[in-house]
Amino acid sequence: MTIQQPVNAPVRPDAQIVTEVTHWTDRLFSFRVTRPASLRFRSGEFVMIGLLKEDGKPLLRAYSIASPSWDETLEFYSIKVPDGPLTSKLQNISVGDQVIVRPKPVGTLVTDALLPGKRLWLLATGTGIAPFASLIRDPDIYERYEQVILTHTCRTVEELTYGQRLVEGLPEDPLVGEQAMDKLHYFATVTQEKFVNKGRITDLMRSGELFEALGTGPLNPAEDRVMICGSMGLNLDVKTILEEASFTEGSNSAPADFVVEKAFVG
Repeated sequence: MTIQQPVNAPVRPDAQIVTEVTHWTDRLFSFRVTRPASLRFRSGEFVMIGLLKEDGKPLLRAYSIASPSWDETLEFYSIKVPDGPLTSKLQNISVGDQVIVRPKPVGTLVTDALLPGKRLWLLATGTGIAPFASLIRDPDIYERYEQVILTHTCRTVEELTYGQRLVEGLPEDPLVGEQAMDKLHYFATVTQEKFVNKGRITDLMRSGELFEALGTGPLNPAEDRVMICGSMGLNLDVKTILEEASFTEGSNSAPADFVVEKAFVG
């Protein structure tokens, strides 16, 4: 269910007003807030957001911006953790509420951290799709790469809904619709239910099933570039696969073949 209504001006420092809330499952939700006038970011980056605690001090966590850099509002995609210090409260926000947004974006999941290539792989699990939701709506990514492949692995089919709806709506996007139809390929997998693609993405990579299904060859550092955002297990497993294939990890200061977002895992 999505709720929208007109917004009022924020009254707290760094506060932005919630303009939309969508609950996708009993564990997942997304929301939009007004965008700080001073915020400039690259698609794929994250910011610190949060709420005020009872003592008046802010409780902040890193959240990828799921909307592209050109969007007039900011979108975030979150899991609901019943006993989570922040998400236990954040999941109950409503339109008109205030959320703190620190206007200092950072992150490694940006095209500037990668060397030029032919094909870009965006490998996500769960809410790790958020930075890629930003990137696949940015014209820059389609100008840089001949092919963009988004993989999304979740436990259940229902948990794929956010990503599926996003990809399904891209053809109607006035900025990237035509390019996305031509260059974007979406590959979803599920680990705990029956689905057309079953299993962990790393297992499908090692077996070659992923590349066979997409009609690509094995990962090649001469052509392929990779971004990874998910659980610690996914990050480490994919990193191992890539390094075994002679890929080099990149950063904003030293662009290379692949990048991993480490801000969201312990």
